Amino acid sequence: MLPTEVRGAEQALAALAVQARAELAALAYPERAWVQPARADGAHVHDVLIVGGGQSGLTACAMLQAQGVANVAVLDRARAGSEGVWESFARMPELRTPKQLNGMELGLPALGVQRWYATRFGAAAWQGMDRIPRTLWMDYLRWYRATLALPVENEVEVLDLRPAPQPGLLAVDTRSHGHTRTRLARLVVLATGSDGAGAWRVPAFIAAPLPAGRCHHSSDAIDFSALRGQRVGVLGHGASAFDNAVAVLEAGAQSVDLCFRRDRLPRINPHRHIETAGLMTHYARLGDATRWQVARHFRDVDQPPPRGSVRRALALPGLRLRAACGWQQVHWSGQDIAIDTPQGELRFDHVICATGQAFDLAARPELQTLAPRVARWHQRYAPPPAQASETLGAHPYLGEHYEFLPQQAADDWVTRVFAFNSASYVSHGPHSTSISGHKHALPRLVRGLTQRLFLDQEGTLLEGLQRYAEVELELPDDFEAAHSAPTEHAAPLRDPA
Repeated sequence: MLPTEVRGAEQALAALAVQARAELAALAYPERAWVQPARADGAHVHDVLIVGGGQSGLTACAMLQAQGVANVAVLDRARAGSEGVWESFARMPELRTPKQLNGMELGLPALGVQRWYATRFGAAAWQGMDRIPRTLWMDYLRWYRATLALPVENEVEVLDLRPAPQPGLLAVDTRSHGHTRTRLARLVVLATGSDGAGAWRVPAFIAAPLPAGRCHHSSDAIDFSALRGQRVGVLGHGASAFDNAVAVLEAGAQSVDLCFRRDRLPRINPHRHIETAGLMTHYARLGDATRWQVARHFRDVDQPPPRGSVRRALALPGLRLRAACGWQQVHWSGQDIAIDTPQGELRFDHVICATGQAFDLAARPELQTLAPRVARWHQRYAPPPAQASETLGAHPYLGEHYEFLPQQAADDWVTRVFAFNSASYVSHGPHSTSISGHKHALPRLVRGLTQRLFLDQEGTLLEGLQRYAEVELELPDDFEAAHSAPTEHAAPLRDPA
């Protein structure tokens, strides 16, 4: 039996879901589906196939449906309710995004996180909260998906996407529970998050000399209880470095040395400066030189770790911060790990690398066919020599609506794939696919999708218009004759009803 307050909250959330659906229906005009169905040799063709069922994938699907595009499917490799990072390797206590964020609610307060939170915990709880707790954000995403009955298929892994034999279609190879199949779609959206353009990797000079089990990446599933009593080194200065340091110390580690190359932790978050309606809506229209320099600035300046994570770490005994302490060489002594640093040798029993992801489109299985064919920034823009960057230059040069562009005209099929993930970093800014960018970036993505679907059927527009024959005004066949200019012999007017 659930406690009374729990049952009351569940009932209130169920009522809120009914209200949200009613509000959405009230704004649905025109609600008629308009995309003409396509079939290829009897196979079903999705109008849009979304890879990734996290916050971006869910919202893109909801927006498409609200725009009359009903034939959409969302695929996610995780179990239902476990999509995204929020209950896996995201270990911070709360989101770093301000709680006033919006964008998923489709303009409906009843569908937004503020109303959801206040309904569950009370308006005073919302007012007294600084940032949204991480696990509650995941609860909200589950409620959002259920409220809108979004078509998410879980435990489906995308293996590759390529042009289908039929013109204008993409073939998407998938695997689920050991079975493979190929789906067809007109358009594909990659809503694959922060690692959608590469992979989480421990730097090779650290991983190579160490035995298995002595080194982890911060994105790994780590058994922190196994580190009790150990000396642990953490490399990195961002959110995941501090969050993992906290997890290690709370599990009973003897000590944590948090090492980073910078002389000082970042204090200023440049993301807050560019979170304006103008920038987030029109960023893709900026010149190449401006976008390139913004990307360089964010790479060089970075952003600070979350305040909550820093406070938690500093409150725990056993933490040592080591600024200007990059790791230069790593050795395995047979008993422990020796690391050469500018501050001398450090010795640990275990190390965790909070070093982010390695940009590498080829590391993504779903991009193995596409990656060699898409245009890169170094092919479209030549920065001044002092601003050159091999990594930034390798990023895909995307179109205005997040679509890939081809290197060669023969590969125009890649424009049917949209990268709403970290691959958009240089083209659309470092903020656009994050939670705070959804309000302005997702409508741009959806407009690009609906525009492409609409233009694909331009050739049938006149034919359909000419065939349209739904009668709106019911009149008898002789109405005009009966109501022509009156004469002395004209019949009296009749009510057309």
